[in-house]
Amino acid sequence: MIRRPAVAGMFYEANAQALRQSITDCFLSSFGPRKLPHPVEQGERRVMGLVCPHAGYMYSGPAAAHSYGVLAEDGIPEVAVILGPNHHGLGETVAVSAAEKWETPLGLIEVDTLTARAITEYSAYAQKDELAHIREHSIEVQIPFLQYIATVANRSIRIVPIAIGHMGYSSARTLVADLGPAIAEAVAEKDAVIIASTDLTHYESKASAQFKDNLVLEQILSLDSEGLLRIVEENSVSMCGATGTAVMLATCKVLGATSARRLAYYTSGDVTGDTRQVVGYASVAVFGQD
Repeated sequence: MIRRPAVAGMFYEANAQALRQSITDCFLSSFGPRKLPHPVEQGERRVMGLVCPHAGYMYSGPAAAHSYGVLAEDGIPEVAVILGPNHHGLGETVAVSAAEKWETPLGLIEVDTLTARAITEYSAYAQKDELAHIREHSIEVQIPFLQYIATVANRSIRIVPIAIGHMGYSSARTLVADLGPAIAEAVAEKDAVIIASTDLTHYESKASAQFKDNLVLEQILSLDSEGLLRIVEENSVSMCGATGTAVMLATCKVLGATSARRLAYYTSGDVTGDTRQVVGYASVAVFGQD
């Protein structure tokens, strides 16, 4: 079964050549790294986790390019577990893609079905389900970036897409305690990166968004999954992928993560000039030991 693209031509270009150029432009953007990635075949592989935004590429693509540039130059992993929020509410609450491949304009990318199956076996909540992924963009927009850096390095990478439905603070804490260790066990013998797809504060003034987003980023940089969920709850932060980000942090901590680095932060207002109602975009890399 192949999962076909849902937002090609909307969030990113539907034509392969135009999409590659768009991603190149994201890397060269003044909001991006301002340089093209130089993927290495045998890197240090210290990058264990990433935070990447998932708006249209013209808005958040340069922020995402920071994360994928760091990943490329650290060495292309074998598998990327991608945790994205389920904006549409379809399907299971924790939906592991049942597809064998995902398609984008850049071609097909294989799902690591063995790792996907292991996660559903180790977690009490994760279920094989494709309905949650049919219309969802948060995971899909990450995949062309992975394909781009893998192609430049002449490597292949497999994915495990996991969509997570909206839930309250208590339920999120319970889920993180279950799913983080389950993913860690499933990838323990693999060269893997855990990617949390999320935008930060939505549709508040730039000043308000920056204040709330800095609180969130402090918790992420501290690798504090519970602290992240608490800050989001106490400050009513409209971060759509808070639970997935907390799962990423919990997974990386089990796997031995020791530090995190903020790579980029800006808002949609910095792109458009309208600072009245913005969305916050951040990129963070989580690292293991030297």
